[in-house]
Amino acid sequence: MSILKNKIDFVALISVTRANGNGDPLNGNRPRTDLDGFGEISDVCIKRKIRNRMQDLGQPIFVQSQDRCSDGFGSLSKRADAVMKGIKNPDEYAKIACEKWMDVRSFGQVFAFSSGKKGKGGKEEKDEKGVSIGVRGPVSINQATSVYAVEIESIQITKSVNGDDTDGGRASDTMGMKHFVRFGLYELKGSINVQLAEKTGFTEEDAEIVKECLRTLFVNDASSARPDGSMEVVKLIWWKHNCKDGQYSSAKVHRSVKVTQKDAEAIPSSVEDYTISLEPLPGLDPEIIDGV
Repeated sequence: MSILKNKIDFVALISVTRANGNGDPLNGNRPRTDLDGFGEISDVCIKRKIRNRMQDLGQPIFVQSQDRCSDGFGSLSKRADAVMKGIKNPDEYAKIACEKWMDVRSFGQVFAFSSGKKGKGGKEEKDEKGVSIGVRGPVSINQATSVYAVEIESIQITKSVNGDDTDGGRASDTMGMKHFVRFGLYELKGSINVQLAEKTGFTEEDAEIVKECLRTLFVNDASSARPDGSMEVVKLIWWKHNCKDGQYSSAKVHRSVKVTQKDAEAIPSSVEDYTISLEPLPGLDPEIIDGV
């Protein structure tokens, strides 16, 4: 496997139809929006989905969600200790972590674990044997933002059964609210840095896996908030530069994607209501991929 030699930029266009792409726990789990009403999906949320897809494709993952844990370890420290216990050299620790787990060599990871040694009264003592190592990953993901402001709808829902025993009638937990974006088209932007790829051992094959994860981002991701078919990668646009530092800046490459409404007076209800075009960048031709 060869280390990545050419800078990569990418843009994914994501449609959200009557779904909650990323709820805000500090705002009643309403879909995230900025102060101007533009929809947002956090980079943390997107990386979680990419990690899940990596796992689906058979890749070893360090940051596994609890419901997808495949190795029986209930914490990150236990998972790290099973592979790297006793390794004290920070460079060797980082090297082994990158070789073992694809998400570490892709996104990076901060290994900050104490030794777990307990002192008097059950309090954890400061111990120089704890781990504090940072790995910078080559794959950077921006938060996805809708191209126009989104409309959020809320409906009240009821459950047909009480969660706890009551003396009769319905308990308060049978009532609730459900929030969703009526329709939104989001832009997800990212890049892969070659200098950091050299440090983590990120390969050309790894880049192809990341591309496939982005193309199939919402496969096996259905939930009550995101029913099957409500979240879709419409297009994945992938630029591979001819050099390490890139022919153009990532910002200029990302700006070359133009999304405009066909009818400025109408409220968009599907991706067909938009025109998607690319501004030519001499010497840099994109690969345009239909998503799933």
